[in-house]
Amino acid sequence: MKQEIRYGKADVRVYRTHAAPLRGVAPIPESPFTGRDNLLMGAAVEVVVRGEAFLEAYTEGDNRRVVATDTMKNFIQTAALGCDAPTLEGWLHEIGSAFLETYPQMERLTMLARELPFSPAVVPGDGGFALSDRLFTRERGDYSTASLDLERSGGSATITNHTCGRAELQLVKLTGSAFADFARDEHTTLPERPDRPLYIWTDIGWRYVDPGDALGAARYVAGEQVADLAASVFHEFVSLSIQHLVHEIGQRMLARWPQLAEVSFDAQNRLWDTGAVSEADDRVRVYTDPRPPFGRIGLVLRRE
Repeated sequence: MKQEIRYGKADVRVYRTHAAPLRGVAPIPESPFTGRDNLLMGAAVEVVVRGEAFLEAYTEGDNRRVVATDTMKNFIQTAALGCDAPTLEGWLHEIGSAFLETYPQMERLTMLARELPFSPAVVPGDGGFALSDRLFTRERGDYSTASLDLERSGGSATITNHTCGRAELQLVKLTGSAFADFARDEHTTLPERPDRPLYIWTDIGWRYVDPGDALGAARYVAGEQVADLAASVFHEFVSLSIQHLVHEIGQRMLARWPQLAEVSFDAQNRLWDTGAVSEADDRVRVYTDPRPPFGRIGLVLRRE
């Protein structure tokens, strides 16, 4: 009988003040983002630990080598205090490396995080308005994600797998999207729409050719830039389907960032139902949330 062991601690909330600023992110035409001060960084962190040393805890109830998950929570919070990295991925690498260095019974682990973004509030300033250096507002929109698989190798932590992402983008376009000429049979009731509003939810993922690029600024792909690029493409591109749209965004991402090996999409069609239409002006409409179920579209683009 083969056994695979894993356990850990999830949703460890960390709010770090005066973290290392992110500077020197290469600009792209679709985004104004080139860095951030990181006066306040928030993340929900998870650690998943693997190792045969923990087998006896399962088979015999022997906990002598088990690191309690509450200890893991405390370790993450303490390690975050000393993180020098300006990125979410860098945090995971530093915290994961510290776990492997401190606990030799941990053979390998996965570190995951989702950003809990806070933005400076807009406050009155000299001659107008400015971004506060002390007041922040919690954003409830899209956010960055990351995961790193680490294992001990030659006295240091080696990245064996990784993913990066921007989750829960919600974008609606009032015109410039279509869905027509699709297969029809006796089960088809959907009308063709040469122009329609389009409301999508999407998660965008990417992987680097060299995972080390995720840890610094010079070749780092910021989630903020990915979100801006996706919005820019959606704004200007006349798509014939959601599939058509996400493929165009993926192509643009691979063109903008040659350091990426792969981009991926998990998109949902959340197109509203029409509630009422003005008789005087067809553009004036009232929409309502659609009834479930909803369409789901996936795509992965990899360089050969």
